[in-house]
Amino acid sequence: MGMKHTGTAVDAGRPRGGARRRRGIRRGPVGALLALPLAGALLLTGCGASGGGNSSDGADKSGGRNNLPLPAPDRPSGGAAERDEQGEQSDAPEVAPSPDYLSTFALDVDTASYGYARRTLAGGRAPDPSTVRPEEFVNSFRQDYERPDGNGFSLSVDGARTNDGRWSLVRVGLATRPAESERERPPAALTFVIDISGSMAEPGRLDLARESLDVMTDRLRDDDSVALVTFSDEAETVLPMTRLGDHRARVHRAIAGLEPTDSTDLGAGVRTGYATAVDGLREGATNRVVLISDALANTGDTDADDILERISSARRDHGITLFGVGVGSDYGDALMERLADKGDGHTTYVSDRDDAFTVFCDELPRNIDLTARDAKAQVAFDPGTVEQFRLIGYDDRKVADEDFRDDRVDGGEVGPGHTVTALYAVRTRPGASGHLATATVRWLDPDSRAPHEESGGLETGDLRDGVWTSPYSFQVTAVAAYFADDLRAGDARRSSLPGVPPLGELASRARSLANVTEDEDVAELATAIGQADELDVCAGDCAIR
Repeated sequence: MGMKHTGTAVDAGRPRGGARRRRGIRRGPVGALLALPLAGALLLTGCGASGGGNSSDGADKSGGRNNLPLPAPDRPSGGAAERDEQGEQSDAPEVAPSPDYLSTFALDVDTASYGYARRTLAGGRAPDPSTVRPEEFVNSFRQDYERPDGNGFSLSVDGARTNDGRWSLVRVGLATRPAESERERPPAALTFVIDISGSMAEPGRLDLARESLDVMTDRLRDDDSVALVTFSDEAETVLPMTRLGDHRARVHRAIAGLEPTDSTDLGAGVRTGYATAVDGLREGATNRVVLISDALANTGDTDADDILERISSARRDHGITLFGVGVGSDYGDALMERLADKGDGHTTYVSDRDDAFTVFCDELPRNIDLTARDAKAQVAFDPGTVEQFRLIGYDDRKVADEDFRDDRVDGGEVGPGHTVTALYAVRTRPGASGHLATATVRWLDPDSRAPHEESGGLETGDLRDGVWTSPYSFQVTAVAAYFADDLRAGDARRSSLPGVPPLGELASRARSLANVTEDEDVAELATAIGQADELDVCAGDCAIR
């Protein structure tokens, strides 16, 4: 059975130095695109830590195999060409480019990709494969990871063997402390930047935003503050930072006056929003910009890097983070995700009234506080037991291995009450036994900016015998990852996961999991998979039969 490993965080100083069974799609062998030749086992001579939890400052004090993780080595120059199982060279972009045993990425708690996929499938269309980010599917579901007492993370590692040869799924689970009560959290200074362009007139966009903001205004505390900025072809501050207290009626009037107008100058909206947030900056409060938009920018700056470069000082000097809320059946997913990633924040997507109330009345208050800044994870696989591995998703969040402990390199911002899951496909060597991997998470304290780390490991003997006999939470993780994998099947650059079942079987498993867990979110997952299974695969748009 799988083992959970947690330890105590310590300060960590920076060192110097199968064929696709959906109709119409045929997939090649798993190994053709997953192959990662792990030659050169001397790259990490210490990759054999014991399974116990381990907090580390990056120094191998004894020279033995029980002190992982080691500091990330410099990336080797050159390296063996990547080859598939038949020995042919592969140019698959999803395969790691260097023959090492490290995988490093910034943490991500976004869920917008999954929400938008559900909305698209409900409308009778398959989502564009480029909008499908598996980590956002996986992280849309609650996990039962052990929680730490203070800021930062607990960490656990577990895994299960698939029915596909020597391949296993390995799960790295991270959790922050529970969210504090409304009375205990710090006050909030929230600047809402609201898209009122013509496209926001579609039902389920601006109307949802107005209703949700009204309810949220009544639920926030008296010592919270709210500002409203609107944008279409230009941006305007319609309500400066206002302490709620006795001024809720003023906020409600400003919300009621939101009406759709012209084109979408999203860049102007973000710039004005950050300027308003700086003008209303509150010391001792959580200062955040909340962008509500379909992200279909068509006027002014339309590039996320250019937009955020113009407000970089507000982000860096004042620590103002960005929370992106996507709406609409047509949605600029790539732009919103890039804005959130570069804006030290995250994104979600709302498709209906229930979603909107959950985001604005439950999730947003929970996300007001921060428990970790610039959080990164690094997994070191043992070359003696691991032949190939692949991180599922996090394509846009990968970090150079040698930058893991460089705290100048941006990571992810995470608040209380969150779980973060990373799933790996791992192929073990024939007959291998012993240490499999050590995972480490590094973050900065949100107040002092002091670095901390937490580590945990996994042994081959801890792998469960099968994915579908594992605990329910692991099965839900696998279903979500397999579903995302199926939706990305239209991207010929990507390979299928090991042990992936056909969509019909996946939908059945999701329905069974929804019944035993009594989890409405899992029931919605089962519905979405069933809708995808009903889609005819075609060269262009797909429609429900």
